[in-house]
Amino acid sequence: MSNKSIFGLIGLIILAVIAWNSLYIVNQTEKAVQLRFGKIDVADVAPGLHVKIPVVNQVRKFDARLLTLESPIQRILTQEKKAVMVDAYAKWRVADAERFYTATSGMKQIADDRLSQRLISALANQFGTRTLHQVVSGERDSLMAAITSSLNTMAQKELGIEVVDVRVKAIDLPKEVYTSVFDRMSSEREREAREHRAKGKELAEGIRADADRQKRVLLAEAYREAEEVRGDGDAKAASIYAAAYGADPEFYAFYRSLGAYRDSFTSKSDVLVLDPNSEFFRYLKQSKP
Repeated sequence: MSNKSIFGLIGLIILAVIAWNSLYIVNQTEKAVQLRFGKIDVADVAPGLHVKIPVVNQVRKFDARLLTLESPIQRILTQEKKAVMVDAYAKWRVADAERFYTATSGMKQIADDRLSQRLISALANQFGTRTLHQVVSGERDSLMAAITSSLNTMAQKELGIEVVDVRVKAIDLPKEVYTSVFDRMSSEREREAREHRAKGKELAEGIRADADRQKRVLLAEAYREAEEVRGDGDAKAASIYAAAYGADPEFYAFYRSLGAYRDSFTSKSDVLVLDPNSEFFRYLKQSKP
C-alpha cells in the first residue's frame, strides 16, 4: 500500500471519529442540555439527532421519566404536640433541564437530597396545623394535596423539578409512647363500657318494672273477670237450685240427703257419732224393706 493510500485511510478514520463525536441522540425519555466550554449553550435539547462541536460542546442527559423519592421516616409533631413517625414518598420528574442542571449539576442524588429536605419541611408544616385525627383519617386527602402543591411550587422554582404526587405510606406512634397510649385507650374503652353497662342496667330496670306492672294489671283483670264469671255461675246455680227446690221440695231434700250419705260413707274407716233421732237419718228411717 502506498503512502498516499495510508494517509487517505488515516484521514477517513479521523473524519469518522470527528463525525461520531459530532453527533448525539436524545431519546424521548430524556432531557438534555448542550454546554459550550462548561456553560449552557442550548437550554433544552429536543429529542432526536443533533450535531455538536467536539471538544467545544458537551451534552448532559437526564432521565425525564417519573422518579420516586423515598423519604426517611421522620418524627413530626401534630397540632396537639403529639409526636408521630411519618413514612412518606414523592413522585417527581425533571421539568426544566436548564434549572435542574444549574441547581444539581445534573446529579439525581443531589436532587433527591434537596427534595427530601423540602419534603420533610412541608410535612412538618402541614402536620403542625392539624390534629392527630385529621392527619390519620379526617383530612388525609387534603393534607396530601396541600403538601404536593407547596412542594411542587418550591421544587420547580429552585430545582426545575415537577412534583407529581406525595403520599404517606404509614403514620405510627413512637415506640416509647406505645404503652401510655394503649393504657389511655384501654382506660377510655373501660369507661365507655361502664357507661354502656349503666345505661343497659337502667334500661333493663325500666323494662322489668314495666313488665311487673303489666303483670299485676293482667292478674288483677284476670282475677276480676274470674270473679265475675264465678259470681255469674254461682247465681245461675242458685237459680237452678231454687227452681228445682220450688218444683218439688220433698224430692230435692231427698236428693240432697242421698248426696250427703254418699259423701259420708265413702270410706269404710269413717266413723260418725250422731243421735239416732237426728234429721240426718230421716230418710233412712222412712225406708221400707
